[in-house]
Amino acid sequence: MAVEAKHRIDRLKGLPPTPVGYTTSVKLVFAPIGIAAGLLAGLAAQKGFERVWALLDSEDPPEADQRDAPLPKLLAALALEGAIFRIVKGMVDHGARGGFARLTGAWPGDPGDQPR
Repeated sequence: MAVEAKHRIDRLKGLPPTPVGYTTSVKLVFAPIGIAAGLLAGLAAQKGFERVWALLDSEDPPEADQRDAPLPKLLAALALEGAIFRIVKGMVDHGARGGFARLTGAWPGDPGDQPR
């Protein structure tokens, strides 16, 4: 019943029907690749943040658990670190998915994202 509903939704969206089990199997195959890429992205983002912060300030960035950390400096460090992390993580994830799709012909994500 759920598969029939999914096929109906696909038809309404103008998409070809998704093969049963397709999404699950592609996601399972991509999972270890995504995990490894995410770990590497985190390491790269941390190094990138450290380099950018070194250009802005000669001291180490303040940590949230430091009692005497100046609030404006802490906010700047956290915002910069978060922005760098999201950009690097998003680009690495998208690149890993694109590489996976080029190798396998299947995009590891929402089946609605498949080329027509």
